Amino acid sequence: MHANNDDNLKEPQNTHQESDHETQIKFFGGHEEYDGIKELDNPLPPWLKYIFYITIIISFAYLTRLVVFKDATIVQKKEYSKEMAAARAKTEVAAKEEATQTAAQPAMTQEQILATGKVTFDKICYVCHGKFGEGLVGPNFTDDYWIHGNRPEDLKKIIVDGVIDKGMLSYKSQLSNKQIDQVVAYILSLHGTNPPNQKAPQGVKVEKK
Repeated sequence: MHANNDDNLKEPQNTHQESDHETQIKFFGGHEEYDGIKELDNPLPPWLKYIFYITIIISFAYLTRLVVFKDATIVQKKEYSKEMAAARAKTEVAAKEEATQTAAQPAMTQEQILATGKVTFDKICYVCHGKFGEGLVGPNFTDDYWIHGNRPEDLKKIIVDGVIDKGMLSYKSQLSNKQIDQVVAYILSLHGTNPPNQKAPQGVKVEKK
């Protein structure tokens, strides 16, 4: 009597285990729908797998060239140095060509230098320094006071390098050395011309030699 009762108690447990087993087969092994969810196990298309494999191969090749062989063509620092060296060489060639052309030209008179310098001044300098060098946003060129010195090399340095914190831009990429020398000569010729509406003195007083 007790044995029959034990068998009756075990039957629901076996039925439950069989149900779970069928569910696992149906859901995980059979790739069928279960509880409104359908499992899909579609293989990747061959072309996508090939692309993935190719990227792995390329990455290993890149690392080998970079780390093992230290290939200069893919090391950015070396590429930068190489490009800068090429740019310097190009600049030197251009400077030599300009010097050759300048040497081949007849020497300009002082009047011609000042006239050519005035053309450059009227194009780019007068906006800040005034039509007659009297000073607007920039300093006055006609008095005895100078912020960065009044020697030709002082003015040339300002034109080439600029003074960014004062709003003075660099013009080394816009003007040739010859043009810079000419406009410097013209600026120095403005000293003592005493135009109207002069800006107040700025900088240190420097006596003209």
